Amino acid sequence: MSLCGGSGPAAAPRPRLRAAQMARRPELLCGAAIVLGCAFLVALKVTCSRAKDVTMPAKLPVNFFSTRSPVIDLFRGQLDYAEHLRQDSEIVLYFFYAPWCGQSVAAREEIEHVANRLSDQVLFVAVNCWWNQGKCRKQKHFFYFPVIHLYHRSFGPIEYKGPMSAVYIEKFVRRVMTPLLYISSRSKLLDFLSNYEPGVLGYFEFNASPQPPGYITFFTSALHSLKKDYLGTIRFGVITNKQIAEEISLEHSGSVYLHRHVNTSLIYPNDIMNFTAENICKWALENREMLIRWLRPHGGKSLLLNNELKKGPALLIFIPYNPLAEIHPLLDEITKVALEYHNCNKSQAAEQDLQHLGDSDSPAFDSSVSDAHRKLSETFSITKYPCCNTVVLPQWHSISRTHNVCELCINQTLGVKPNKVHVPHCNFLEIEAALDSFYLQEHTFFQVVSNTVECSNFLSFYSPFSYYTACCRTVNRHFLSLISSENTIFQTPKVAFSSHGKKDNTQPSIPHIEDRNWFIPDLHISGTNITGLSCRTNKTLNLYLLDSNLFWIYAERLGASRSNYLKEFAAIVDLKEEVHYVLDQNQSLVGSTLENFIKNFSVLYSPLKRHLVDSPSVPLHKQRVITEVTTHTFHDTVVLSEKNVLLLYYAQWCGFCASLNHIFIQLARLLPPDNFTVARIDITQNDLPWEFMTDHVPTILFFPHQRKEQSVKFPEDFAVNLPNLLKFILHHSSLSSSEPCTKECLQKEAVLQQGHISYLEREIQQLRSEISALHQAHDQLEAQLSEARREEHRLQQQKHTLEKQHKTLQLHNEQLQATYDRKNQELLEMAEKLQELADASENLLKENTLLRILVASREGKLQSKDEMKESVQAEQMPSEDDDISVSTAIATLDEKRIDSIDTIEAEHISGNRTE
Repeated sequence: MSLCGGSGPAAAPRPRLRAAQMARRPELLCGAAIVLGCAFLVALKVTCSRAKDVTMPAKLPVNFFSTRSPVIDLFRGQLDYAEHLRQDSEIVLYFFYAPWCGQSVAAREEIEHVANRLSDQVLFVAVNCWWNQGKCRKQKHFFYFPVIHLYHRSFGPIEYKGPMSAVYIEKFVRRVMTPLLYISSRSKLLDFLSNYEPGVLGYFEFNASPQPPGYITFFTSALHSLKKDYLGTIRFGVITNKQIAEEISLEHSGSVYLHRHVNTSLIYPNDIMNFTAENICKWALENREMLIRWLRPHGGKSLLLNNELKKGPALLIFIPYNPLAEIHPLLDEITKVALEYHNCNKSQAAEQDLQHLGDSDSPAFDSSVSDAHRKLSETFSITKYPCCNTVVLPQWHSISRTHNVCELCINQTLGVKPNKVHVPHCNFLEIEAALDSFYLQEHTFFQVVSNTVECSNFLSFYSPFSYYTACCRTVNRHFLSLISSENTIFQTPKVAFSSHGKKDNTQPSIPHIEDRNWFIPDLHISGTNITGLSCRTNKTLNLYLLDSNLFWIYAERLGASRSNYLKEFAAIVDLKEEVHYVLDQNQSLVGSTLENFIKNFSVLYSPLKRHLVDSPSVPLHKQRVITEVTTHTFHDTVVLSEKNVLLLYYAQWCGFCASLNHIFIQLARLLPPDNFTVARIDITQNDLPWEFMTDHVPTILFFPHQRKEQSVKFPEDFAVNLPNLLKFILHHSSLSSSEPCTKECLQKEAVLQQGHISYLEREIQQLRSEISALHQAHDQLEAQLSEARREEHRLQQQKHTLEKQHKTLQLHNEQLQATYDRKNQELLEMAEKLQELADASENLLKENTLLRILVASREGKLQSKDEMKESVQAEQMPSEDDDISVSTAIATLDEKRIDSIDTIEAEHISGNRTE
């Protein structure tokens, strides 16, 4: 027998003995079962509590606006209270915000500024629509913040989607407050009709009743227009005077009139459409005439500019605009230009609007312009012709500081004697033919110096009844400076144009092409020349306005100067041709400059110079071996340079381009700097003329000296390395000439060769030192390799040892797994036996209770038997025999009953044990 009792022969029956003991004491089994159940419940509760997410409740919101602000701040999102406040106010502005939103924080100050000005007329309510417990968050689902809604009594919401600027918000709120303008006089009617925005007028007689029929509908249609078009491009007005209404052919009360400048104005068709607010608004939006459109990008991702520019060439005009100002002189001038440009059919309404706008122009500016014309006309005079074009000839010599300016005009004759036949418009085909003929005889119009205007006539090649007149004069820099000193409004621009349209930065400047009417005053064309130009050219412009106070960054990207304190800028963008032109920023943005800008763009051979985006200027360092080229320095460094130029086109995102830098640095050090220039240009930051542009990077072009137009591209199938580049350069270089070399040339060649020899000797010495360094590195590398081999051998041995240990551990793991499965099976069997014992204990408890009941009943019966015996003995003493017989019978019956009860109990117990 083992001391621990675990392996002796008597250890096997112990579980049976313990089970028998637990069967004798069933309360132990019940207690154990209860303890196990409680432990299971506790473990389950702990596991579930750990699985729950632990979240921190959101902090309570605080005031977003100051307590002294006129804005009611419902920072807990009480939308129901906001609706209650709206019932007692005529005009309500809701500002839905999120406290964390940067745009909401930025717009808070603007809303407060507007509320301080309009708090006596408008109720301003701010609602926090981000707090999760507020009703606003539960009922409203906004995709962005902040959101501004306006209500006019029960009409709304009218959402404001314009710039988050105080002046724009206030202007929109005032439009909602008074959606109709009251036209009380003829002057106000003219002001209303001459505005660049389309206008809708309604005529209603207020004599019969305070609200004539249809007035409320017309009033609501104005609010519908603001709801559908947040820019407010349609202006609504109301006329109550019959005489004023007759000016626009309105005779009956309730008539609605849509004014259009160029096309025929319309009257609302009551017989076709029902007179409802939605129909009036829809009719006005569908039939409105837009001469100028405002563009207001919201700052996020949008296709607004792309969709508008895809419609055709666009004239983008940037002006500082204040929506609350009563007068806009610059905007009136732009409106006048737009009316003339689109007035194709000489509309009487447009003529009246132009006359009204012309009457409101400033006389001071006109007088200064007329004085300037008079001064210049005394200096330079050319006879007017019906159809002319200014041509600037290139300089007659590279060292000359003069230009020949010619005015080329078309004349038509009948018979032999030249007589002018006035035609209403210039024919582009005739202009094209005249320019072709002029350029073929260009050499005959060169003059060295001529102070007078000289004119020449030459016949057309296409018609015997046509001839051309060219009047030319020499203009030098002194003359331009004299003009600039006489009047400061005429400034010398920075761009000079040759007859081929190429830019020459090294030559003295002549007036900008927009200034040609100022420079040649007798050729000043009146404003009517632009009238209807949109219908007479294939390059019709769409006119757009942008507020430079908000969107000046777009102007800077188009080429506006950062130092322009006036923030006035104009540019033409042609998306189809991928070009854009910039109005000379030395001029004031007035109607005449815009007209010339538009006319010069519309002609067949446009004299405008394409604007190229230029990267910031790179400072020149003496130690820099590679020249960085920009758009501004391209002509000087590459085209006009007297050296052979090797140009690398690269991009900042090109990783392979960066790997070529060391090769070009070595090449620049090897080539003589007097004859060669190694340069590079970033095509992502600079624009170049079409003939020099490329879309592939890296690209290497070689521009030989005196043959820059014959640039050669480095072959793409050759590796870009120093030997290949040297062979490529020497093969195409202009130094390899067949002309005989002079003594000076031989000396230079000897010096060059000696320099090459010394350079090569230095290179050889450097290579030898590098070879010795490489030998030392080779020895060190061999030692490191031998050490690495020994380390590899040691690691291989460790690997084999670890593999053996891994196999042993894997075998041990399998044994443990088998032991675990066996023990698990034994535990399951033990659990089943415990369950059987629990059931047996429950049955034993029931039997124990039944036995107690039986014992108690038997004891009671025995007591009753004794009592009966005593009573019988006391009552029937005389008849002892009878008593003996009776007692004997009773005893016999009791014994039988007890025997039967014992028999039943024994059977029941034996049956339970059997089960």
